[in-house]
Amino acid sequence: MSQVTIDKNEVDIVIAAFNSDLTSFLESWRPVFSRFHLIIVQDPELKDELKIPKGFDFDAYIKSDIEKVIPPSNTSMFSGYVCRYFGYLVSKKKYIISIDDDCTPAKDSNGDLVDIVTQHIINLKTPATPFFFNTLYDPYRKGSDFVRGYPFSLRTGVPCVLSCGLWLNLADLDAPTQSLKPELRNDRYVDAVLTVPKGSLMPMSGVNIAFDREAVGPAIVPALKLAKEGKVRWETMEDVWCGLVVKVVCDHLKLGVKTGVPYVWRNERGSAIDSLKKEWQGVKLMEELVPFFQTLKLSEDAVTVEACVVEMAAAIKKGSHPELANAAGNMVEWVKIWKEVGSRVTV
Repeated sequence: MSQVTIDKNEVDIVIAAFNSDLTSFLESWRPVFSRFHLIIVQDPELKDELKIPKGFDFDAYIKSDIEKVIPPSNTSMFSGYVCRYFGYLVSKKKYIISIDDDCTPAKDSNGDLVDIVTQHIINLKTPATPFFFNTLYDPYRKGSDFVRGYPFSLRTGVPCVLSCGLWLNLADLDAPTQSLKPELRNDRYVDAVLTVPKGSLMPMSGVNIAFDREAVGPAIVPALKLAKEGKVRWETMEDVWCGLVVKVVCDHLKLGVKTGVPYVWRNERGSAIDSLKKEWQGVKLMEELVPFFQTLKLSEDAVTVEACVVEMAAAIKKGSHPELANAAGNMVEWVKIWKEVGSRVTV
C-alpha cells in the first residue's frame, strides 16, 4: 500500500442511519473510525431516538435538523437512502467517506481488518490514469509501475476525485439478479485498484465511496425523482444516476475515478422483491439513459463542476424522456443549495 499522509482534520465519515440503534455498527468500526469525525444522518422517516455509543467524535442530524437548513420544498429530497447526501452538504472537510449502517469491516486475504479510510484516502491522494489503460492496474501502488509502451507524457496522471469501494458477502446486485440468484454471494477479495477509463460509465453505489468534496462535491447529486412519482422514488437507482452524472463531469474536467479496494462486508437486509418494486422502472430506463450519457458532450464554457451539472440538466430536460424533468430540476436545485448552504451551514 502506498504511503500518504492522512490528516484527520481533512476527513469526515458520513453514515446513513437506517436503524436508530447504531451501537453494534459503530462498535464494529471503532478501530477504524474512532480517530475521525463522523456525520450521522438519520433517515427522516425514522421516529426513534438515535443510540450512539460513547467515544466517538460526531455530529448527528435528524429530520428537524434537516428542516433548519433546507427550504421546506426540498426536505423530501433527503428521505430514504438519500439522507447521506445531507451529510455531504453540511461537511466542511476536504474528503468524505460514505458508508451505510448495514456494513461492517471486511478482512483482506491475509485475515487483517480492512481500513477503508486509509485505502480510500490513498486512492484519492494518488493520481488517476483515465486516458490510457495500464494493464497492471494502479501504477502508483507498491510493487507496480507503468507497463512497457505506456506514454511517458501521460504518466503524471490527473487528480483522483472519486473512489468507489466494493462489497463482500452481499454484492451490489440489482433486484432481478438477486431474485434469480438468491444464494449468490461475493467471497472474492481482489486486492486491486484501477482507474475507470475516460468515456466509460459505471454504476456507482453510495454505500462505500469516498470523494474529494472540494473538487467534485456539487456533482454528487441526489434525488432521481420523476414527475409522476409523488413521494415514491427509485431509491436503489439514485446512486446509479449520480454515478452517471459525476463520471461525465469528471471526464469533461479531466478528473479521475477509481474502483477496487477497499472492501466492506455488506450484511443482509431487505427483500429483493421489495427492491424490484422500487427499481423496475429505473432498470428499464437505464437501457436508454446509458447511451444518452455516453454521447453527451459538454461545452468548453463548462469549466466548473457547477456549470457542468447545470448544462447537463438542461440537456436532460431537452431529451426524449419528459418524466426526467424533475430530475433535471433537482440537479439545478442541488447546485443552488450547495452554493447557498454547503459552505456556511451550522446546525
